Formats: sequence, C-alpha cells, structure tokens
Amino acid sequence: QVQLVESGGGLVQAGGSMRLSCAASGRTFGVYRMGWFRQAPGKEREFVATINWRGGSTAYADSVKGRFTISRDNARATVYLQMNSLKPEDTAVYYCAADKSASRSLLSLGYDYWGQGTQVTVSS
Repeated sequence: QVQLVESGGGLVQAGGSMRLSCAASGRTFGVYRMGWFRQAPGKEREFVATINWRGGSTAYADSVKGRFTISRDNARATVYLQMNSLKPEDTAVYYCAADKSASRSLLSLGYDYWGQGTQVTVSS
C-alpha cells in the first residue's frame, strides 16, 4: 500500500501563486508515475499534470500549461505542483495520485492510489 498526503492548499487571489505538496509513504518502491487531478463543485474530476517518477517526463492539461509545473523529490518521496497565475476557474479540490503499473502510458488516467485532497480556492 502507498499512502498519499496532500498539503499546501488554501485561499489565494487571482493572479497569485500556490505550491501543493504530496508526500508518499508506505511501499513507495516501484512507483512509476505520480499525478495531480482536481474536482470542482458539480464537475467531474479532471487530469491536471503527471510526472514519471524515474525519468522525470511530464505532461499537463491544456488548461494549465505554462502556468503549472509538476516536479518531484525522489529522496523525500514527494511530488509538488507549483501553480502560478491562478484563475478563479482553478478553484477545486486537488488530489494526488500514484501509479505502480509500468504498463500504463504517461497520459493514462489509471492510478492505483489516491490522496484525500486539498482545497484550493482562487478569489476574483
């Protein structure tokens, strides 16, 4: 089992920045990818960004490209999401996810473990 704990959410004004963290613990050996998803009220959960744990390849949703950056610290088993130029439409609960299946592609939406989420609210 892998446990994921997100932190760093809160309230920020539009145009501001925020950094989310996701600390992984437990059987983290063999984690292949980690990703961030978000779910706004009344909407389905959507992909935000993903990173290959070993090679560091990344991918982003079009809505956040150029504004968000995903990164990882292998030694700390932590993945980060740096969010800049935030917009009110970025308001959502942000979830961290981990994938141990090397057979899934970088853009696959299948993940094995999920965190509890952290609320991000962007005021206009």
